[in-house]
Amino acid sequence: MTRSGTGPTVAGIERVALDATDAAALAAVSQGASVIYNCANPGSYMQWREQWPPLAAAILEAARRSGAVLVTMSNLYGYGPVTQPITRDTPLKPSDHKGELRAGMWLDALAAHEAGEARVTEARASDYIGPTLGSAGLISLFAGSTLVGKPAYVFSSPDVPHTWTAVEDVAHTLAVLGRTEAAWGSAWLVPSNAPRTVREALTDLNAAVGLGAPALRRVPRWVMRAGGAVVPLLREVNGVLYQFDEPFIADGHETTEAFGLQPTPWPEIVAATATAWLERARAGRSRRET
Repeated sequence: MTRSGTGPTVAGIERVALDATDAAALAAVSQGASVIYNCANPGSYMQWREQWPPLAAAILEAARRSGAVLVTMSNLYGYGPVTQPITRDTPLKPSDHKGELRAGMWLDALAAHEAGEARVTEARASDYIGPTLGSAGLISLFAGSTLVGKPAYVFSSPDVPHTWTAVEDVAHTLAVLGRTEAAWGSAWLVPSNAPRTVREALTDLNAAVGLGAPALRRVPRWVMRAGGAVVPLLREVNGVLYQFDEPFIADGHETTEAFGLQPTPWPEIVAATATAWLERARAGRSRRET
């Protein structure tokens, strides 16, 4: 279900045009479903305040009315800055409005679950990586330059350990959470590989396509702050750069222990991702040149 009714052409998938903020319509098409997967996201950070509350409320209400399990795909913003690896026991302490929204969505869903009104669970992942990932995400943005031999301008330290989560591992985790009763009523971290710094991740991607170490240029923080004063998107990015100022590590071992899920080996992710992203970068450059 998407607003436009577009999506992948895959056997077994029926595409439906629907405004997901319409709880009644969403509940109607969800009748008979086992699981509702909330993988929605407003188009930009600047739209979160306005669009997330009615969207999340409608999806939760659809789960109430249909009886389907609600599985929400979330991120790590709700934890705010941390000093230890994130686990299931790490408390939610958001530091900006984006984290507050994501944390609030989970707490509303959990309250409905504990009241017996709905069955809910949530998957949380760090920054995505993978061949099917689009151009969203900082590592994808940086790699769009480094994979074609250009320097990348990074917004924070490129030498701080960070967790990267494979998109395919996200999908596997969502599927398991939706059909496993033991997962309901709790949030789970998607199993991910050992952390890699931005420099290490980009170096690995470059090596996979026969390139040397990438050239990285750090944008001074004062430039980021000054830019954020006039560019709304940059201001929102500044609000989550704490994830790259200090080690930001997600430990999904409890998900592995509970459900047997393992992260895709890092070399496999890197090889497939580098090839796909290099093709995309070359295609983009070709379009600009023509």
